Amino acid sequence: MTPPPPLEGRTAAYFTLGCKLNFAETSTLAAELARAGVRTVRSGERADICVVNTCTVTDVADRKCRQAIHRLVRQHPGAYVVVTGCYAQLSADAVSHIEGVDLVLGAEQKGQLADYLIRSLGANDGVATHTSPLRDIRTFAPSCARGERTRYFLKVQDGCDYYCTYCTIPMARGRSRNGSIRLLTDQVRMAADRGGREVVLTGVNIGDYGRTTGERFIDLLQSLDRVEGIARYRISSIEPDLLTPDIIEFVAGSQRFMPHFHLPLQSGSDEVLRLMRRRYDTRLFANRVRAIRRLLPDAFIGVDVIVGMRGETDDLFRRSRDFIADMDITRLHVFSYSERPGTAALRIAHSVAPDDKHERSRQLIALSDRKLQAFHDRHRGHTLPVLLERSAGRASMQGFTPNYIRVVVPRHDELDNRIVPVRLGTTTDDGAAVRGEIVSANSE
Repeated sequence: MTPPPPLEGRTAAYFTLGCKLNFAETSTLAAELARAGVRTVRSGERADICVVNTCTVTDVADRKCRQAIHRLVRQHPGAYVVVTGCYAQLSADAVSHIEGVDLVLGAEQKGQLADYLIRSLGANDGVATHTSPLRDIRTFAPSCARGERTRYFLKVQDGCDYYCTYCTIPMARGRSRNGSIRLLTDQVRMAADRGGREVVLTGVNIGDYGRTTGERFIDLLQSLDRVEGIARYRISSIEPDLLTPDIIEFVAGSQRFMPHFHLPLQSGSDEVLRLMRRRYDTRLFANRVRAIRRLLPDAFIGVDVIVGMRGETDDLFRRSRDFIADMDITRLHVFSYSERPGTAALRIAHSVAPDDKHERSRQLIALSDRKLQAFHDRHRGHTLPVLLERSAGRASMQGFTPNYIRVVVPRHDELDNRIVPVRLGTTTDDGAAVRGEIVSANSE
């Protein structure tokens, strides 16, 4: 029998769709293949292997996954194409029938990408599909990577036990599970040794941390806070009911954890929240926002909202919009409800017309733009420390203030991955960032 071809000397292209967790995992997959001798392709170079890490949170995400696969097949003719991630787990058969796909890996198999490649490359046995039933998705695959970014993304948790009626993620990711505090802290120490300055904590439902180790999320935060060399931490999306007062107080008292929160509200209507089977109401959400503002008045508070959920009448949407308008939050991330096979939401009778979804989304995006502009205006003229990062091919650099204001400054390559004081100016034309003036390049 001819041994499988080695990976040494091959090249790979990577494409990621979806959340920060997916980006972190893709970076880890790239590092795994690099250890096996696979080099990431340069711009304009054809790859021997293409890896697509997919998302399936909406039907739009599914379509983008298919488009990405088709595009990579055209750009890298003859490449061995691997598709993994949530879409691959939930729709493995459909993915395996996309022209050009060679290997499909589910959630449990993703972490063994190199092993599956070694076994499958050159086998000529058609498309190889490897997935596990939902009940068998149990592995926590560690990930602390930055890829081409300055910031590290630390995966602290995976899976979800919150079966919201609109969501397929528990079916794609499995039950809630996590790494130990000791493991995660050691990963951050290694990131610091490699020059990392900022770490973003990622996961599917990170506030649910501790299901498999019996530890607490607040204990993890305290352990990470003691790691020398890391200047900044950010907590990614955390459920309102799991953002406990002690976590808010801890962030307020920490020098390393930034005043930046991302809360998935999903609806400002209690009736719709019940239809979604969320585990909080608008009163709890408002209390959390007030608690943040009391201790951290300049904190950035990002909020996820879904419009057009089944059962969301015109009146319920208006109530939701008015509730959000009254909240002292910074920015909205607006999503249109997407019907997903196998979800309980399909049993709700009233559906919202596409035009109504579009109009509701337009109203909330306009509201978000006004809130973000007001946040920028409030900080104009202030000098704040910004962690700068260089972007290839751009004449400018960008970075974030502690409270997550995106800042654009003229390019100075020597300031990459440096924290420098920047005076904030006017908002950029697209409204997403502010123009900054470096006050000093010598002090952090």
